[in-house]
Amino acid sequence: MMLQAKDLHVYYGGIHALKGVHLDVEEGRIVTLIGANGAGKSTTLRALVGLVKPQSGSVIFRGEDITRLGTHQVIQRGIGVSPEGRRVFQNLTVLENLELGAYSLSAADFRRQAEWVFSLFPRLRERRGQLAGTLSGGEQQMLAFGRALMSKPRLVLLDEPSLGLAPLMVNEVFKTIEQVNREGATILLIEQNAMAALHIAHYGYVLETGNIVLEGPGRELLKDERVREVYLGE
Repeated sequence: MMLQAKDLHVYYGGIHALKGVHLDVEEGRIVTLIGANGAGKSTTLRALVGLVKPQSGSVIFRGEDITRLGTHQVIQRGIGVSPEGRRVFQNLTVLENLELGAYSLSAADFRRQAEWVFSLFPRLRERRGQLAGTLSGGEQQMLAFGRALMSKPRLVLLDEPSLGLAPLMVNEVFKTIEQVNREGATILLIEQNAMAALHIAHYGYVLETGNIVLEGPGRELLKDERVREVYLGE
């Protein structure tokens, strides 16, 4: 198993944000965590990468307990993160943003990895010298995704990659997620767009108010009456 979250409980003051969350992410798979705003999706991601510490429970990555590690230590072990809201460095160029994602690579490895990212996102190649703050929202999402890939991660965590994007750009981003997975990366996709996420996911979890309430293969969850009513508007 690439990643396991076991019985995670997270509190913000008196608010019980995660109530025993469990997740299994098998190597080579796309796994998605879907839920409405406020369900606890981003808190789950933050707990997985050490940005918040769970009061109880554990996070296991490739057999190692990483629950109490700092975020930089988690990333060094082979986890790449594309955060919600993109959070690119606006006053740096596209190439400089990618360099920040590859701080641990040699010059030769950086060139190879950057070439791969540019093959995934040709528009970034065209704009490599452009300031990130002048990119469109979709291009900034590509850059955030590309920066997460620059460290050659075994596992990529994507937090709401479709947020605020036009439908055509959403399709492009999700096609790229599938391509990255085909080329060997394991993906944990945290997403409010349930239909798009479940269409590409091998396995999915549904989070409501800090609880996992449903789980199963992505295409099976698409057929679930509760999912279709609550998340697909049917």
